[in-house]
Amino acid sequence: MSAVESTMLPLGTPLPEFCLPDTDGTTVSSADFQFCKALVVAFISNHCPFVKLLKSELARLAYDYQRQGVFFVAICSNDAVAYPDDSPTKMAEDKRAFGYSFPYLYDESQEVAKAFKAACTPDFHLFDRSMKLVYRGQFDSARPSNGITPTGRDLRVALDATLSGQPITAPQKPSIGCNIKWKPGNQPTHS
Repeated sequence: MSAVESTMLPLGTPLPEFCLPDTDGTTVSSADFQFCKALVVAFISNHCPFVKLLKSELARLAYDYQRQGVFFVAICSNDAVAYPDDSPTKMAEDKRAFGYSFPYLYDESQEVAKAFKAACTPDFHLFDRSMKLVYRGQFDSARPSNGITPTGRDLRVALDATLSGQPITAPQKPSIGCNIKWKPGNQPTHS
């Protein structure tokens, strides 16, 4: 299994604008999050082994922090024609199966992935109250081949610091996972 690292969007980057359909048919926009304490944007997919490893823990982590005023949104940008397991129908099934309490959006044009410079799944971005990027990178050190149980440690540390108004001092390590499945001729120049 070949792995790709995230591109590590520069800290301080404002939340890129997006308006995408959720698996329930509603539309979710970046403007919907302007009054939250923090926002986690996760690029995930259904079929990637790196994402499969942490799905249950991601649902648990989101539940823990949503009660503290943090909003979560997951985005799948994979080419669903070439990878039908990442279609909106399959995304809805995954959302139900793992109990995601957050929107799971489909980025059919892949323009949102490009705006975030997303390169892999999973890839996590944390924005503070002012919607500036304060963390980007890995969920934790768990990988399909290393036997570590996912806890979301890296993201939890970043969330705790952000909620307490403190800078994130822990090292920010790139996420590692499956590359975004770009449509033919659509691959960005940053990847």
